Amino acid sequence: MKITIIGAGAIGGVVGAYLARAGADIQFVDINKEHVNNMNNKGLTISEKKETFTVPVNAFTMDEILAGRPTLDVVFLCVKALHTREAVKQFKHLLHEDSFVVSFQNGLCEYEIAEEIGADRTVGCFINLFADYLEPGLIEYGGVGSLYIGEIDGSVTSRVKKLVSLLSAWGEAKETDNILGYLWSKLSYGAVLTATATTNETIADVLDNPEYHELIVNTTREVVGVAERQGVITESFDDWEPQVVAYSDYQDVRDQLQVLTTRLRGYSKTRTGIWRDLAVRKRKTEVPHQLLPVIAAGQKVDRELPITTRIVQIIEEIEQGKRQMQVDNLNELARLAEATGVS
Repeated sequence: MKITIIGAGAIGGVVGAYLARAGADIQFVDINKEHVNNMNNKGLTISEKKETFTVPVNAFTMDEILAGRPTLDVVFLCVKALHTREAVKQFKHLLHEDSFVVSFQNGLCEYEIAEEIGADRTVGCFINLFADYLEPGLIEYGGVGSLYIGEIDGSVTSRVKKLVSLLSAWGEAKETDNILGYLWSKLSYGAVLTATATTNETIADVLDNPEYHELIVNTTREVVGVAERQGVITESFDDWEPQVVAYSDYQDVRDQLQVLTTRLRGYSKTRTGIWRDLAVRKRKTEVPHQLLPVIAAGQKVDRELPITTRIVQIIEEIEQGKRQMQVDNLNELARLAEATGVS
């Protein structure tokens, strides 16, 4: 099984490096030519809390892949959500009848991919890991999480089993017949994490602060509520329990968030990739492409998402330079959560 990883950043870089180190047939594709050159000349380096390793890899720019016109067997799509459709349109003519694409992304990108190449050639993936692209050829791996592979129609197939076996080189990959449950659960977690990115506070400090627990509860409840209206049951992962956070009493919620906070304080990465995009890389985030589809889905089932909507608006205002990253943003969201709590 030859794997082409398109997007050799945080997720693609980490997963691909582990597979390459285990001897898998991997090639990387990235738009950053300097990153590609460094990977080819010096290898791909993964920096972790306990170890740092470098693995030799083959890397190409997208232009080089398109010019060479190779046949792509299996594609791990690891680009930002906002680049999904553009990326698939570029390489889909290189796929053959049995090729398929696995979405290692945030959001509901599987639907966009399926619109371009068909649902039968689209495999769902839930991945939760904390990593950052630091510089060409170097990825910081700040916290191990979960990885689930599943067909978007819920069926169990041989290709899913093969992928899970392959990905065991990275860690404890699992198959699931409810990939949408994991994706929607991550969207609920992602909405909360996005709120933390409106400030310079760490994720753990925000989640550990009782002043923001109502915000966390009602944000989670908004997203989980939309999933449930669509018949999707959200799944728990990595100490994120969406059903507990959304619907339990205050003490149970506080206890659950304490468990999650303890996990997060053990990670070397303390803030989100969204925060890094805003504060360090000074570029637009993928937040609208992750959360606007959730808001639109809510509208279709007559469910308003005022907190999630405001989170997106604040992020866009920060991107446009109209607002600073500050605690006042969180406080504004907390007041909104108190005033418009979801029933």
